Amino acid sequence: MLIISPSVLAADFSKLGEDVNKVHKAGAEYIHLDVMDGIFVPNISFGPPVISSLRKVTDIFFDVHLMITQPQRYIKDYVDAGADLITFHYESCFSPAEVIKQIKSYGVKAAVSIKPATSPEVLFPLLPELDMVLVMTVEPGFGGQKMIPETIEKVRVIREYANAHGIDIDIQVDGGITPDNLKYATAAGANVIVAGSAIFKAEDPEKVVNDMIKVGEDYPFGADVE
Repeated sequence: MLIISPSVLAADFSKLGEDVNKVHKAGAEYIHLDVMDGIFVPNISFGPPVISSLRKVTDIFFDVHLMITQPQRYIKDYVDAGADLITFHYESCFSPAEVIKQIKSYGVKAAVSIKPATSPEVLFPLLPELDMVLVMTVEPGFGGQKMIPETIEKVRVIREYANAHGIDIDIQVDGGITPDNLKYATAAGANVIVAGSAIFKAEDPEKVVNDMIKVGEDYPFGADVE
């Protein structure tokens, strides 16, 4: 079944805990926490103190996405703040394999993300050590962008390679995913979906989450999509 990971960037930060618990109750299994440093990506978001404060009021799975340079400097800070899974960018450091080892040494799950211009093949040697791969379907750092259709093929390439080599791994997509284009991502092999306003701004978040999960059931990996 599809895992839905709403991005808190679309939440109301004046009542963040309330909003997060609302989408958790609606059926979201993860919450996506975008950390931006103003260097790796142009925008700045938040750091460990916000995540630590949020951890006190919810037990939802924290899906922490580090869009920062040299992420190895701060892994422990995010583990201590309550991260259950930490994603860093392949393009953000010199030795992704070492960062993966560092993350897993703390007993949390590890994921690597690639930007739209990065070839999915760079991840192949890392897949056996990873819990998840994040394929960015927009340029990271800005909300409200439309999904780049070409990025969906990267999902398919990674899923086919993983299946061929007996690697059990989650594939997440993030950026411009809507109920209308979600089927392309699930049919390509994505099973963890990041969405923002579509859930946090919905009058009925539970319906949106359930509708998205149904898309995953109707368009599983390999399904024909018109």
